[in-house]
Amino acid sequence: MTDAFLLAPGFRTAATACGLKKDGALDLTLIVSDAPCSAAGVFTTNRVKAAPVLYDQAMLATSAGRMRAVVANAGCANACTGTEGAQNAQRMAELAAEMVGTSADAVLVLSTGVIGRQLDMTKVSAGIRSFTPATMSRDAVRTSQAIMTTDTRPKRATATGTIAGKTFTVAGMAKGAGMIHPGMATMLSVITTDASCEPALLQRAVKTAADQSFNRISVDGDMSTNDTVLLLASGVSGAVVTDATFDAFVAVLAEVCMDLAKKIARDGEGATKLVEIRITGATDGAMAHRVADSIACSPLVKTAIHGNDPNWGRVVCAAGYSGAEINPNTLTLDFGLGIEQIRLVAAGMPLDADLNAASQLLNREHVFVTLDLGLGSAATTMWTCDFSKEYVEVNAHYTT
Repeated sequence: MTDAFLLAPGFRTAATACGLKKDGALDLTLIVSDAPCSAAGVFTTNRVKAAPVLYDQAMLATSAGRMRAVVANAGCANACTGTEGAQNAQRMAELAAEMVGTSADAVLVLSTGVIGRQLDMTKVSAGIRSFTPATMSRDAVRTSQAIMTTDTRPKRATATGTIAGKTFTVAGMAKGAGMIHPGMATMLSVITTDASCEPALLQRAVKTAADQSFNRISVDGDMSTNDTVLLLASGVSGAVVTDATFDAFVAVLAEVCMDLAKKIARDGEGATKLVEIRITGATDGAMAHRVADSIACSPLVKTAIHGNDPNWGRVVCAAGYSGAEINPNTLTLDFGLGIEQIRLVAAGMPLDADLNAASQLLNREHVFVTLDLGLGSAATTMWTCDFSKEYVEVNAHYTT
Protein backbone atom coordinates (compact mmCIF):
# COMPACT_ATOMS: atom_id res chain seq x y z
CA MET A 1 0.00 0.00 0.00
CA THR A 2 1.30 3.42 -0.90
CA ASP A 3 2.04 5.87 1.88
CA ALA A 4 0.58 8.75 -0.14
CA PHE A 5 -3.03 9.70 0.50
CA LEU A 6 -4.57 13.12 0.02
CA LEU A 7 -8.04 14.38 0.82
CA ALA A 8 -9.98 15.88 -2.07
CA PRO A 9 -9.13 19.54 -2.79
CA GLY A 10 -10.89 21.91 -0.41
CA PHE A 11 -10.15 19.85 2.71
CA ARG A 12 -7.31 19.78 5.25
CA THR A 13 -6.59 17.49 8.17
CA ALA A 14 -4.29 16.68 11.07
CA ALA A 15 -3.99 13.83 13.57
CA THR A 16 -2.41 13.34 16.98
CA ALA A 17 -2.05 10.89 19.86
CA CYS A 18 -3.93 12.34 22.82
CA GLY A 19 -3.63 9.25 25.02
CA LEU A 20 -6.94 7.45 24.53
CA LYS A 21 -5.12 4.41 23.15
CA LYS A 22 -3.00 2.63 25.73
CA ASP A 23 -0.18 2.02 23.26
CA GLY A 24 0.26 5.71 22.51
CA ALA A 25 -0.82 5.37 18.87
CA LEU A 26 -2.63 8.07 16.91
CA ASP A 27 -6.18 8.36 18.21
CA LEU A 28 -7.59 11.81 17.38
CA THR A 29 -8.08 13.62 14.10
CA LEU A 30 -9.72 16.71 12.65
CA ILE A 31 -10.87 17.16 9.05
CA VAL A 32 -11.73 20.71 7.99
CA SER A 33 -13.36 22.13 4.89
CA ASP A 34 -11.84 25.44 3.75
CA ALA A 35 -15.40 26.80 3.43
CA PRO A 36 -18.87 25.50 4.33
CA CYS A 37 -19.42 22.28 2.38
CA SER A 38 -22.30 19.97 1.63
CA ALA A 39 -22.47 16.96 3.93
CA ALA A 40 -24.48 13.76 4.12
CA GLY A 41 -24.31 10.53 6.05
CA VAL A 42 -25.64 7.03 6.55
CA PHE A 43 -25.67 5.49 9.99
CA THR A 44 -26.16 2.26 11.89
CA THR A 45 -29.72 0.97 12.14
CA ASN A 46 -28.89 -0.54 15.52
CA ARG A 47 -31.42 0.79 18.05
CA VAL A 48 -28.53 1.20 20.49
CA LYS A 49 -26.79 4.19 18.93
CA ALA A 50 -23.63 5.85 20.22
CA ALA A 51 -23.76 9.49 21.32
CA PRO A 52 -21.85 10.72 18.22
CA VAL A 53 -24.33 8.99 15.89
CA LEU A 54 -27.29 10.69 17.54
CA TYR A 55 -25.44 14.00 17.55
CA ASP A 56 -24.51 13.79 13.86
CA GLN A 57 -28.01 12.85 12.79
CA ALA A 58 -29.37 15.86 14.66
CA MET A 59 -26.76 18.25 13.30
CA LEU A 60 -27.21 17.19 9.69
CA ALA A 61 -30.91 17.87 10.07
CA THR A 62 -30.37 21.18 11.89
CA SER A 63 -27.77 22.51 9.46
CA ALA A 64 -29.58 21.33 6.34
CA GLY A 65 -26.43 19.46 5.34
CA ARG A 66 -23.93 22.35 5.49
CA MET A 67 -20.80 21.57 7.53
CA ARG A 68 -17.24 22.74 8.17
CA ALA A 69 -15.47 19.92 10.01
CA VAL A 70 -15.38 16.37 11.35
CA VAL A 71 -13.60 15.49 14.60
CA ALA A 72 -12.97 11.81 15.32
CA ASN A 73 -11.44 9.74 18.10
CA ALA A 74 -10.47 6.10 18.49
CA GLY A 75 -10.02 4.22 21.75
CA CYS A 76 -13.49 4.95 23.15
CA ALA A 77 -16.83 4.47 21.38
CA ASN A 78 -18.78 6.89 23.59
CA ALA A 79 -21.68 4.44 23.33
CA CYS A 80 -24.09 3.53 26.16
CA THR A 81 -22.77 6.54 28.06
CA GLY A 82 -26.00 8.41 28.80
CA THR A 83 -26.26 12.15 29.36
CA GLU A 84 -22.54 12.54 30.04
CA GLY A 85 -21.72 10.86 26.74
CA ALA A 86 -24.06 13.18 24.84
CA GLN A 87 -22.47 16.18 26.54
CA ASN A 88 -19.00 14.91 25.64
CA ALA A 89 -19.94 14.54 21.96
CA GLN A 90 -21.28 18.10 22.05
CA ARG A 91 -18.11 19.31 23.77
CA MET A 92 -15.91 17.67 21.11
CA ALA A 93 -17.83 19.60 18.47
CA GLU A 94 -17.52 22.85 20.43
CA LEU A 95 -13.75 22.46 20.85
CA ALA A 96 -13.30 21.69 17.17
CA ALA A 97 -15.51 24.63 16.24
CA GLU A 98 -13.33 26.98 18.30
CA MET A 99 -10.25 25.83 16.40
CA VAL A 100 -11.94 26.13 13.00
CA GLY A 101 -13.74 29.39 13.70
CA THR A 102 -17.28 28.13 13.20
CA SER A 103 -20.28 27.03 15.26
CA ALA A 104 -20.62 23.64 16.92
CA ASP A 105 -23.59 22.75 14.74
CA ALA A 106 -21.23 22.84 11.73
CA VAL A 107 -19.03 20.07 13.16
CA LEU A 108 -19.68 16.33 12.99
CA VAL A 109 -18.29 13.88 15.56
CA LEU A 110 -17.09 10.28 15.21
CA SER A 111 -15.96 7.88 17.94
CA THR A 112 -14.86 4.26 17.91
CA GLY A 113 -13.52 1.81 20.47
CA VAL A 114 -14.82 0.11 23.61
CA ILE A 115 -18.53 0.51 24.42
CA GLY A 116 -19.71 1.74 27.83
CA ARG A 117 -16.77 3.92 28.83
CA GLN A 118 -16.78 7.68 29.16
CA LEU A 119 -14.38 9.71 27.07
CA ASP A 120 -11.41 11.21 28.91
CA MET A 121 -12.26 14.77 27.95
CA THR A 122 -9.09 16.17 29.49
CA LYS A 123 -7.08 14.22 26.93
CA VAL A 124 -9.51 14.90 24.11
CA SER A 125 -9.59 18.63 24.83
CA ALA A 126 -5.80 18.88 24.88
CA GLY A 127 -5.60 16.95 21.64
CA ILE A 128 -8.11 19.09 19.78
CA ARG A 129 -6.48 22.28 21.03
CA SER A 130 -3.13 21.07 19.68
CA PHE A 131 -4.44 21.38 16.11
CA THR A 132 -3.59 24.62 14.36
CA PRO A 133 -3.97 25.81 10.76
CA ALA A 134 -0.20 25.44 10.38
CA THR A 135 -0.34 21.72 11.23
CA MET A 136 -3.12 20.92 8.74
CA SER A 137 -2.79 19.82 5.13
CA ARG A 138 -4.45 17.55 2.55
CA ASP A 139 -2.09 14.73 3.61
CA ALA A 140 -4.38 12.25 5.36
CA VAL A 141 -2.08 9.28 5.94
CA ARG A 142 -1.96 9.90 9.70
CA THR A 143 -5.69 10.63 9.73
CA SER A 144 -6.47 7.21 8.26
CA GLN A 145 -4.35 5.65 11.02
CA ALA A 146 -5.90 7.68 13.84
CA ILE A 147 -9.36 6.14 13.36
CA MET A 148 -8.12 2.53 13.58
CA THR A 149 -8.90 0.18 16.48
CA THR A 150 -8.27 -3.54 15.91
CA ASP A 151 -7.50 -2.86 12.23
CA THR A 152 -4.14 -4.22 11.10
CA ARG A 153 -3.86 -1.61 8.35
CA PRO A 154 -5.51 1.65 7.27
CA LYS A 155 -8.12 1.60 4.52
CA ARG A 156 -7.83 4.33 1.88
CA ALA A 157 -9.11 4.78 -1.65
CA THR A 158 -9.11 7.50 -4.32
CA ALA A 159 -10.74 7.79 -7.74
CA THR A 160 -11.43 10.54 -10.25
CA GLY A 161 -14.19 11.23 -12.74
CA THR A 162 -15.32 13.88 -15.18
CA ILE A 163 -18.53 15.88 -15.39
CA ALA A 164 -19.01 18.33 -18.29
CA GLY A 165 -15.29 18.33 -18.96
CA LYS A 166 -14.31 19.06 -15.35
CA THR A 167 -12.41 16.49 -13.34
CA PHE A 168 -13.45 15.73 -9.77
CA THR A 169 -11.82 13.62 -7.07
CA VAL A 170 -13.32 11.27 -4.49
CA ALA A 171 -10.96 10.32 -1.64
CA GLY A 172 -12.11 8.24 1.31
CA MET A 173 -10.83 6.40 4.34
CA ALA A 174 -12.44 3.82 6.60
CA LYS A 175 -11.79 1.75 9.68
CA GLY A 176 -13.32 -1.56 10.65
CA ALA A 177 -12.28 -5.10 11.44
CA GLY A 178 -14.94 -6.40 13.84
CA MET A 179 -18.66 -5.81 14.50
CA ILE A 180 -19.16 -5.56 10.75
CA HIS A 181 -22.53 -6.36 9.22
CA PRO A 182 -24.98 -4.69 6.84
CA GLY A 183 -27.63 -2.32 8.04
CA MET A 184 -25.95 0.37 7.62
CA ALA A 185 -22.55 -0.96 7.87
CA THR A 186 -19.13 0.13 7.94
CA MET A 187 -17.48 1.02 11.14
CA LEU A 188 -16.35 4.56 10.38
CA SER A 189 -15.73 6.18 7.02
CA VAL A 190 -15.14 9.74 5.89
CA ILE A 191 -15.24 10.41 2.15
CA THR A 192 -14.33 13.76 0.61
CA THR A 193 -14.95 15.07 -2.88
CA ASP A 194 -14.33 18.36 -4.66
CA ALA A 195 -17.47 17.93 -6.74
CA SER A 196 -20.31 20.37 -6.13
CA CYS A 197 -23.51 18.75 -4.91
CA GLU A 198 -26.50 19.99 -2.95
CA PRO A 199 -27.00 18.17 0.39
CA ALA A 200 -30.22 16.39 -0.58
CA LEU A 201 -28.66 14.95 -3.72
CA LEU A 202 -25.47 14.15 -1.80
CA GLN A 203 -27.55 12.17 0.69
CA ARG A 204 -29.05 10.18 -2.14
CA ALA A 205 -25.57 9.56 -3.55
CA VAL A 206 -24.04 8.25 -0.33
CA LYS A 207 -27.03 6.01 0.35
CA THR A 208 -26.86 4.58 -3.19
CA ALA A 209 -23.11 3.95 -2.95
CA ALA A 210 -23.35 2.44 0.54
CA ASP A 211 -26.01 0.01 -0.61
CA GLN A 212 -23.60 -1.24 -3.28
CA SER A 213 -20.61 -1.54 -0.94
CA PHE A 214 -20.74 -1.13 2.83
CA ASN A 215 -24.12 -2.84 2.97
CA ARG A 216 -22.62 -5.82 1.15
CA ILE A 217 -19.95 -6.79 3.69
CA SER A 218 -19.98 -8.88 6.85
CA VAL A 219 -17.16 -9.99 9.11
CA ASP A 220 -18.98 -11.50 12.04
CA GLY A 221 -22.70 -10.71 11.72
CA ASP A 222 -22.54 -8.08 14.47
CA MET A 223 -23.68 -4.53 13.71
CA SER A 224 -21.89 -1.77 15.62
CA THR A 225 -23.46 1.00 17.69
CA ASN A 226 -21.25 3.55 15.91
CA ASP A 227 -21.42 2.71 12.18
CA THR A 228 -21.18 5.93 10.18
CA VAL A 229 -20.29 6.93 6.63
CA LEU A 230 -19.92 10.66 6.02
CA LEU A 231 -19.62 12.25 2.58
CA LEU A 232 -18.37 15.84 2.31
CA ALA A 233 -18.37 17.87 -0.92
CA SER A 234 -16.30 21.05 -1.21
CA GLY A 235 -17.33 21.95 -4.76
CA VAL A 236 -13.99 23.55 -5.64
CA SER A 237 -13.50 21.49 -8.83
CA GLY A 238 -16.48 23.13 -10.52
CA ALA A 239 -17.88 19.72 -11.48
CA VAL A 240 -21.57 19.99 -10.61
CA VAL A 241 -23.65 16.97 -9.65
CA THR A 242 -27.24 17.27 -10.84
CA ASP A 243 -29.97 14.76 -11.56
CA ALA A 244 -28.53 14.52 -15.07
CA THR A 245 -24.96 13.86 -13.88
CA PHE A 246 -25.88 11.88 -10.76
CA ASP A 247 -25.05 8.45 -12.19
CA ALA A 248 -21.61 9.60 -13.37
CA PHE A 249 -20.78 10.88 -9.90
CA VAL A 250 -22.16 7.83 -8.07
CA ALA A 251 -20.15 5.49 -10.29
CA VAL A 252 -16.92 7.06 -9.01
CA LEU A 253 -18.18 7.32 -5.43
CA ALA A 254 -19.25 3.66 -5.47
CA GLU A 255 -15.83 2.66 -6.79
CA VAL A 256 -14.20 4.24 -3.74
CA CYS A 257 -16.78 2.80 -1.35
CA MET A 258 -16.40 -0.68 -2.87
CA ASP A 259 -12.63 -0.52 -2.49
CA LEU A 260 -12.94 0.50 1.16
CA ALA A 261 -15.60 -2.12 1.89
CA LYS A 262 -13.49 -4.95 0.48
CA LYS A 263 -10.52 -3.78 2.54
CA ILE A 264 -12.66 -3.90 5.67
CA ALA A 265 -13.80 -7.44 4.92
CA ARG A 266 -10.25 -8.57 4.10
CA ASP A 267 -8.97 -7.06 7.36
CA GLY A 268 -11.60 -8.75 9.50
CA GLU A 269 -10.28 -9.66 12.92
CA GLY A 270 -8.07 -12.70 12.49
CA ALA A 271 -8.97 -13.00 8.81
CA THR A 272 -6.63 -14.68 6.34
CA LYS A 273 -8.90 -14.49 3.29
CA LEU A 274 -11.36 -12.25 1.49
CA VAL A 275 -14.41 -14.33 0.56
CA GLU A 276 -16.57 -13.16 -2.34
CA ILE A 277 -20.04 -14.69 -2.33
CA ARG A 278 -21.95 -14.38 -5.58
CA ILE A 279 -25.64 -15.23 -5.71
CA THR A 280 -27.26 -15.52 -9.14
CA GLY A 281 -30.58 -16.83 -10.44
CA ALA A 282 -32.70 -15.21 -7.73
CA THR A 283 -36.25 -14.02 -8.28
CA ASP A 284 -35.34 -10.54 -7.04
CA GLY A 285 -32.58 -8.60 -5.34
CA ALA A 286 -34.04 -9.10 -1.87
CA MET A 287 -33.89 -12.88 -2.24
CA ALA A 288 -30.33 -12.74 -3.56
CA HIS A 289 -29.16 -10.57 -0.68
CA ARG A 290 -30.94 -12.68 1.93
CA VAL A 291 -29.21 -15.84 0.74
CA ALA A 292 -25.81 -14.15 0.43
CA ASP A 293 -26.16 -12.68 3.91
CA SER A 294 -26.98 -16.08 5.41
CA ILE A 295 -23.94 -17.71 3.83
CA ALA A 296 -21.66 -14.81 4.77
CA CYS A 297 -22.71 -15.06 8.42
CA SER A 298 -22.39 -18.81 8.78
CA PRO A 299 -19.59 -19.72 11.22
CA LEU A 300 -19.50 -23.20 9.70
CA VAL A 301 -18.96 -21.83 6.19
CA LYS A 302 -16.33 -19.37 7.39
CA THR A 303 -14.38 -21.95 9.42
CA ALA A 304 -14.49 -24.46 6.55
CA ILE A 305 -13.04 -21.86 4.20
CA HIS A 306 -10.35 -21.03 6.76
CA GLY A 307 -9.37 -24.71 6.79
CA ASN A 308 -9.52 -25.03 2.98
CA ASP A 309 -12.29 -27.61 3.43
CA PRO A 310 -14.57 -27.73 0.35
CA ASN A 311 -17.54 -28.63 2.52
CA TRP A 312 -20.19 -27.45 0.06
CA GLY A 313 -22.97 -28.82 2.24
CA ARG A 314 -22.46 -25.94 4.66
CA VAL A 315 -23.05 -23.39 1.90
CA VAL A 316 -26.23 -25.09 0.69
CA CYS A 317 -27.43 -25.48 4.27
CA ALA A 318 -26.93 -21.76 5.00
CA ALA A 319 -28.88 -20.88 1.86
CA GLY A 320 -31.66 -23.19 2.98
CA TYR A 321 -32.17 -21.57 6.38
CA SER A 322 -31.91 -18.01 5.03
CA GLY A 323 -35.68 -17.68 4.98
CA ALA A 324 -35.71 -17.15 1.22
CA GLU A 325 -38.07 -19.40 -0.73
CA ILE A 326 -35.37 -21.23 -2.67
CA ASN A 327 -35.84 -24.55 -4.45
CA PRO A 328 -33.21 -27.10 -3.37
CA ASN A 329 -33.61 -28.93 -6.68
CA THR A 330 -32.44 -25.97 -8.78
CA LEU A 331 -29.24 -25.07 -6.94
CA THR A 332 -25.85 -24.94 -8.68
CA LEU A 333 -22.72 -24.30 -6.63
CA ASP A 334 -19.21 -23.41 -7.80
CA PHE A 335 -15.95 -22.64 -6.04
CA GLY A 336 -13.35 -20.51 -7.80
CA LEU A 337 -13.66 -18.18 -10.76
CA GLY A 338 -13.19 -18.32 -14.52
CA ILE A 339 -11.21 -21.17 -16.01
CA GLU A 340 -10.33 -22.45 -12.51
CA GLN A 341 -13.97 -22.68 -11.42
CA ILE A 342 -15.04 -26.06 -10.08
CA ARG A 343 -18.71 -27.10 -9.98
CA LEU A 344 -19.63 -29.14 -6.92
CA VAL A 345 -23.43 -29.18 -7.13
CA ALA A 346 -25.88 -29.11 -10.06
CA ALA A 347 -29.67 -29.38 -9.91
CA GLY A 348 -29.32 -29.72 -6.14
CA MET A 349 -27.22 -32.89 -6.37
CA PRO A 350 -23.50 -33.37 -5.66
CA LEU A 351 -21.14 -33.93 -8.57
CA ASP A 352 -18.07 -36.12 -8.75
CA ALA A 353 -15.82 -33.09 -8.39
CA ASP A 354 -12.10 -33.02 -7.64
CA LEU A 355 -12.24 -32.05 -3.95
CA ASN A 356 -8.47 -31.70 -3.69
CA ALA A 357 -8.54 -29.14 -6.49
CA ALA A 358 -11.49 -27.41 -4.82
CA SER A 359 -9.51 -27.26 -1.59
CA GLN A 360 -6.67 -25.52 -3.42
CA LEU A 361 -9.13 -22.88 -4.65
CA LEU A 362 -9.99 -22.14 -1.02
CA ASN A 363 -6.32 -21.89 -0.10
CA ARG A 364 -6.02 -18.40 -1.54
CA GLU A 365 -6.25 -14.83 -0.28
CA HIS A 366 -9.33 -14.17 -2.45
CA VAL A 367 -11.90 -16.97 -2.43
CA PHE A 368 -14.95 -17.11 -4.72
CA VAL A 369 -18.20 -18.94 -3.93
CA THR A 370 -21.01 -18.78 -6.52
CA LEU A 371 -24.47 -20.16 -5.85
CA ASP A 372 -27.04 -20.04 -8.65
CA LEU A 373 -30.58 -20.41 -7.32
CA GLY A 374 -32.03 -21.30 -10.71
CA LEU A 375 -35.18 -19.26 -10.19
CA GLY A 376 -34.73 -15.94 -12.00
CA SER A 377 -32.27 -13.31 -13.22
CA ALA A 378 -31.51 -11.25 -10.08
CA ALA A 379 -28.03 -11.35 -8.58
CA THR A 380 -25.91 -9.82 -5.84
CA THR A 381 -22.42 -10.02 -4.38
CA MET A 382 -21.29 -9.91 -0.75
CA TRP A 383 -17.83 -9.90 0.77
CA THR A 384 -16.87 -11.55 4.02
CA CYS A 385 -13.83 -13.30 5.47
CA ASP A 386 -12.86 -16.57 7.10
CA PHE A 387 -13.00 -17.28 10.84
CA SER A 388 -9.70 -18.15 12.48
CA LYS A 389 -8.49 -18.89 15.98
CA GLU A 390 -7.17 -15.33 16.14
CA TYR A 391 -10.71 -13.94 15.80
CA VAL A 392 -11.66 -15.69 19.04
CA GLU A 393 -8.48 -14.53 20.75
CA VAL A 394 -9.02 -10.89 19.76
CA ASN A 395 -12.64 -10.80 20.90
CA ALA A 396 -12.21 -12.90 24.05
CA HIS A 397 -9.93 -10.23 25.54
CA TYR A 398 -11.08 -7.00 23.85
CA THR A 399 -11.71 -5.05 27.08
CA THR A 400 -9.25 -6.87 29.33
